[in-house]
Amino acid sequence: MVPAMADTAKPHLNPWLKLALEIGPLGLFFYANARFDIYVATAVFMVAITISVIAMWLLIRRVPILPLVTGVFVLVFGGLTLLLQDELFIKLKPTIVNLLFAAILLGGLAFGKSFLKSLLGEMFPMREAGWRILTLRWALFFVLLAVLNEIVWRNFPTDTWVAFKVFGIMPLTVVFSLTQIPTMTRYRDDGEAAA
Repeated sequence: MVPAMADTAKPHLNPWLKLALEIGPLGLFFYANARFDIYVATAVFMVAITISVIAMWLLIRRVPILPLVTGVFVLVFGGLTLLLQDELFIKLKPTIVNLLFAAILLGGLAFGKSFLKSLLGEMFPMREAGWRILTLRWALFFVLLAVLNEIVWRNFPTDTWVAFKVFGIMPLTVVFSLTQIPTMTRYRDDGEAAA
């Protein structure tokens, strides 16, 4: 008789709850900016992202790396924004975070490693060539987001920048993600998927 194996699968969040925890703080940031100002919005963003990260931890006993890194940067740059009463810091945060993600992905590629595969390999089994292509594309997309953030915050009022951050970045990311599906399908590793 074979002994029963303990369920060692990692718990996963409901996709709708995950989406709410990831973009909810951004929505609150937009609302608080529209209702009050960038400083109140920054404080609300900091509290909301902290609650979001804690909720993820409580629900699945881990925090995905992207929300964790973003949360740390929101707290650091948001704190500087509030402490120094200078909105420059919260406006620079997306540029720095996106360039950091791009550098990590490109650095990994330079050393023959795909960090995207480390993050997503269990959900999307692909051959190595597919991971390299996807990693390079995401790195370049992060650079594009950093450049767009710089253009918008430097040339438009704060309210426009906040609206772009909420209603521009997310749709661009969704569209970009959808355009990567053919690559993921083309390089799918059916042997690994079956395993």
